Amino acid sequence: MNPIEATRLAVESIWANRLRSFLTLLGVIIGIASIIATAAVIQGLNVYVSEKLSNLGKGVFTVQRIGLITNRQDFLDAVRKNRKLVPADGRAIALRCPSAEKVAWETHATTDLKRGTNEALDIDVGGVTAGILEIEPYEVGEGRILAEHEDAGAMQVAFLGHQIAERLFPGVDPIGKEMRIRGQAFTVVGVAKKKGSFLGFSQDNFVKIPFRTHRKVFGGTRSINISVKARDAARMVDCADEVRAVMRARHHLAPGDADDFSFLTAEGINDLWRGLTKTIFSVALFVVGISLVVGGIVIMNIMLVAVVERTREIGVRKAVGARQGDIVQQFLIESVLLSCLGGAIGVAIAFGASELLAAYTPLPAQFPAWAPPAAFGICTLIGVFFGVHPARRAGRLDPIEALRSE
Repeated sequence: MNPIEATRLAVESIWANRLRSFLTLLGVIIGIASIIATAAVIQGLNVYVSEKLSNLGKGVFTVQRIGLITNRQDFLDAVRKNRKLVPADGRAIALRCPSAEKVAWETHATTDLKRGTNEALDIDVGGVTAGILEIEPYEVGEGRILAEHEDAGAMQVAFLGHQIAERLFPGVDPIGKEMRIRGQAFTVVGVAKKKGSFLGFSQDNFVKIPFRTHRKVFGGTRSINISVKARDAARMVDCADEVRAVMRARHHLAPGDADDFSFLTAEGINDLWRGLTKTIFSVALFVVGISLVVGGIVIMNIMLVAVVERTREIGVRKAVGARQGDIVQQFLIESVLLSCLGGAIGVAIAFGASELLAAYTPLPAQFPAWAPPAAFGICTLIGVFFGVHPARRAGRLDPIEALRSE
């Protein structure tokens, strides 16, 4: 029997028992759909993080008191041991690091904003030196960024995120108008272009004011974040080494002591994020793998039932010349087709789910191109692995005993 004829017979058998076949495939369908949908969400998130969340610009890195730490104990240790960064650290870096083109710093506080009857609650207010808005990607939508003389004079001016401007100045041009931060009047000089949201969290919900003004309003005890832009983006590592040497000297660290500060780069954010999503995907793969194994066991069980049901048919086919290999081939192809059919349905469900997630939820799901071939490869392996025993059992049936079967 050639493979085409065996495939035709397998399709007829599956079609003749449509409901039973579908119920048999539920485990495979759920497993394939779940793992591809998870991969689609993770891939979409990776692309989104790479494009938006970690967009620090080429050759840009940030020096922080505490970096990206996922372990709770390490975080608590860093809070206890790491010294606060101060403006003098930023000035030392600017003075002693020739490979740094621009150095600026920023500190943060959370407070409420008001303008007349309009208000915005729990808003991040950043105190920045003028250069920070040139180093980091804050594109101007209206007005201008903060100027150096405004920081030097501790002037009460503000640069708003797009959402803050819409909330406090609905239907009004905010440039030149006043708003209140902790009861003090600030004049709006600029509004950033809209950046959108990430996982439902707005990236336009911020206010920037001059650094010295921030310290006057909120106090000067907070640690700062120092942003550094290297003269040559290709030599950012050399620039970071210069900054590390300056910071270690200022903090009086011995050669064997660990840094009491951290570096944050776009690559670091992406690496941390991909490490987290890789762990999530590995756990999901293990959990979903159980569903696939169960689906394979169900396929093997239904194929064993099919062998019993078709014992007489097998006997007739052997009596008219079918060899053991022909019988094994027929049942093995049927098992693979059954599994791959479940995989195809699972891929279709995952594709639909990823499109719906991208369209109607904050999750930026992106259907992975590798999913269909990978799914069919996995399903083929499942079909072969769990179908070989029933197929061999069918092939070993004695034709005389099979013909006597009722």
